[in-house]
Amino acid sequence: MDAENHTLFMDFIFLGISDRKDVQQGLFVLFLLVYGITVIANLGMILLIKVDPRLHTPMYYLLSNLSFCDVCYSSTVSPKLLADFLSEPKRIPYNMCAIQMYFFGAFADVECVMLAAMAYDRYVAICNPLLYTIAMSGGICTRLVAGAYIVGLVDSAIHTCCTFRLSFCKSNVINHFFCDFLPLLALSCSDTSINEIMMFIFSSCILGCSILSVLLSYSYIITTILRMNSTEGRGKAFSTCASHLTAVGIFHGTLLFMYFRPSSSYSMDTDKMVSVFYTVVIPMLNPLIYSLRNKDVKGALKKTMSTK
Repeated sequence: MDAENHTLFMDFIFLGISDRKDVQQGLFVLFLLVYGITVIANLGMILLIKVDPRLHTPMYYLLSNLSFCDVCYSSTVSPKLLADFLSEPKRIPYNMCAIQMYFFGAFADVECVMLAAMAYDRYVAICNPLLYTIAMSGGICTRLVAGAYIVGLVDSAIHTCCTFRLSFCKSNVINHFFCDFLPLLALSCSDTSINEIMMFIFSSCILGCSILSVLLSYSYIITTILRMNSTEGRGKAFSTCASHLTAVGIFHGTLLFMYFRPSSSYSMDTDKMVSVFYTVVIPMLNPLIYSLRNKDVKGALKKTMSTK
């Protein structure tokens, strides 16, 4: 690497979650269990949706893509985190750090847009059921998913390229457990004001548009549900939306706390704990939320298990 244009270091070193050996061994077992559940639950959800004809609907097509995104999202961080619990020092090559940052940012953006698309799907299903097959046709669903990936891949490419054009000459020790934008900016000896402005603008647009889409969709959904005469119909409509609202609230709430609070309140130790939640725990929770609160998924699972 050219030191003048890029960095004086060939790799970075993570401080990790804890520097105590006994704690790291316990955390390794815990995070291995969480990652295993994440992979099995999300891949199981994808397989269940694929094999059960009753789940071949736009809603579950989007859900299967969300599960795929969660597997990829978690896999950008968890395997390296698990390896670092068993090794000292916790090194990551300069190029691998850029790759990890890129895919982490890309899948985080994809998840934001995917949750907004799922809110739109619920809006059409409940508020305009007669137009559902047209408004959520196979072609439109494919374009929604493709759009989510285009937004994520392009946005993350911009941030990653801008970040790794900076010079890192203060230190190569990252007070984190993966290559995230803010901890890397803290290490740079270059002017990072442009990076911070760009990250705020792009993140605000993507996260803001996602939250706005969800709020608008559910404002119409709630209004429509309250106008229903049937108590059973209202209960069923609320039930189909409860899982999605729970997933949206957890994911968006965590990101808002992480990236949009005042800079005076930043604490790397606090940020690491919050990062553990949205990089490791949330991808595990999503399939559990949708399976435990969804009668169709539970019915399909029982049918598949009994058949096997």
